[in-house]
Amino acid sequence: MTGTRSARFWLVTFAALAALAATLALGAWQMSRAGQKLALEAAMQVRGALPTIDQQTLLAAAAATSSTADLLHRPVILRGTWLPQHTVFLDNRQMRGKPGFYVVTPLKLEASPAAVLVERGWVQRNFVQRDKLPPVDTPPGVVELRGRMAPPPGKLYEFGGAGGGAIRQNIDLAQFRAETGLALLDLAVQQTGEPSEGLLREWPEAASGAPKHYGYAFQWWALSALIAILYVWFQFIAPLRKLPHA
Repeated sequence: MTGTRSARFWLVTFAALAALAATLALGAWQMSRAGQKLALEAAMQVRGALPTIDQQTLLAAAAATSSTADLLHRPVILRGTWLPQHTVFLDNRQMRGKPGFYVVTPLKLEASPAAVLVERGWVQRNFVQRDKLPPVDTPPGVVELRGRMAPPPGKLYEFGGAGGGAIRQNIDLAQFRAETGLALLDLAVQQTGEPSEGLLREWPEAASGAPKHYGYAFQWWALSALIAILYVWFQFIAPLRKLPHA
């Protein structure tokens, strides 16, 4: 009986130590992820406060493909011509808590063969005729716009691959480049400024997501504490309580 209890004791001890090691490590990993996210958020804020880049700087960086990531989140001024025939309405995007479209139009850069995708703003969709495109004014000729450099428009989950047509769930940049024949840059621009052309531009602030990872770390470490408490209780305290008192 003693031998059986001894084997069980060491088996439970080994399992408890393994679980403790795993949950402690997972909590530490979540804290590390939170630190990475905070560092990224700080870098975005620093870049957003840097001087505005111009079109020449953007094109020069695009030619040196290794340096384009350094332009992310920086303010930019561009001049070019809208290509409204390639406008895409990205579905299921929200602004002011309402669902609608992000309107994305390529801008052919002035004095360059290159073009860049511009997230021009948000417009509410027609919920009665869901396939009806909302009115959006696209000025002809050369325009100047202000914005900030951004990754290509974020993707939402969809069944199947990236679709076609004016209303889409997502844009796959490589596919859209092949579809339109445009020399699209790997970066996009999020247009900023007051509402115009039927579009709102109250873009959500980029959040680090660090609190989420802090919450996960707390959960893992709380589980570690629970494992330790249960181990001590069932391996040491409970057996002592069962002993006959003199």
